[in-house]
Amino acid sequence: MFNIRLSKKEPLPLWNSLLIRIGAILLSLIVCAVVIISVTDLNPLEVYGGILNGALGSTRRVWVTIRDTLVLLLVAVALIPAFKMRFWNIGAEGQMLMGAFASAALMIYCEKLPNAVLLPLIMITSCLAGLIWGIIPAYFKAKYNTNETLFTLMMNYIAAQLISFSIVFWENPAGSNSVGIINPVSSKGWFPSLFGQRYGLNLLLVILVTVFVAWYLKYTKHGYEISVVGESWNTARYAGINVKKVIIRTMALSGAICGLSGCLVVSGASHTISTSLGGGRGFTAIIVAWMSNFNTLAMVAISFLLCLMDNGAIQIASQFGLNENVSDILTGIIIFFLIGSQFFISYRLNFDKKKTTAKTESTGKEE
Repeated sequence: MFNIRLSKKEPLPLWNSLLIRIGAILLSLIVCAVVIISVTDLNPLEVYGGILNGALGSTRRVWVTIRDTLVLLLVAVALIPAFKMRFWNIGAEGQMLMGAFASAALMIYCEKLPNAVLLPLIMITSCLAGLIWGIIPAYFKAKYNTNETLFTLMMNYIAAQLISFSIVFWENPAGSNSVGIINPVSSKGWFPSLFGQRYGLNLLLVILVTVFVAWYLKYTKHGYEISVVGESWNTARYAGINVKKVIIRTMALSGAICGLSGCLVVSGASHTISTSLGGGRGFTAIIVAWMSNFNTLAMVAISFLLCLMDNGAIQIASQFGLNENVSDILTGIIIFFLIGSQFFISYRLNFDKKKTTAKTESTGKEE
């Protein structure tokens, strides 16, 4: 007989953890193939080919997938400081929507400004909008120890209603319930092409922010304070750290980056605003952050994989006459295996032989 005991592993080398994740993806593809054959009677390789073609089949499709990956990655990066502090910021989507709201408002009301002035103003204002939306729950958490999960979640709904109001207020033409493309003639407030690519500036901004957050958390005093507060508030106070100040400051940073992601969607991509602008990215980014164990390189790969599956869904829906939800099922299977792989990266099972004792009938003593 054996006792099964769970113990935490020492951190694995990068290549070891990478091989485990690759193995998990390969296993998930085998399970996906079984599901495809069982449900659709199609060749799984053809379905996988359709997904790849839908996401990467042309230069335009590649850049659309990169564009979506950048936004998802930026939101996931924004969550890292808050999550390391054990502040469960579930309000990333609301902060993103407020950044988008600020971008659209400036594009509409400040069209006469030159782009050299308008674009920096849009970026700064979007960051401020997300920052304010992040500071509100942080203040109540720091002051009254409120539940940040419920608080930020409720603020998502408020942000969504503000977006709905703005669409009705700005609708063009009247009655369409759609703002339409903002400044289609002047292109004021639109991100210009960079490196010959439409989404080049998006790429540059996300790289800069990602590198900054990695540096900030690893090499600055503020990053150290975030880690200590995340371990224990009492320990942080004993070390002379102002916990309330760290909570508010960290959520300000997290909210500002989420606000910038809203700017990327409005000014850097769609040039409009709608109720579906968030697209569930805030909640998907939580999955990305946790599955990557806050590793930036892993976040890039997971964000790309999820966006690839999402964009490929349209192709397989039209090519094979399948519902787009089929892709969601396949994505769910892949995520399940990736989450499971984290167990084998972080923990080990120990099998200890049980020590048994026997008693004699005559003496009752242990043998």
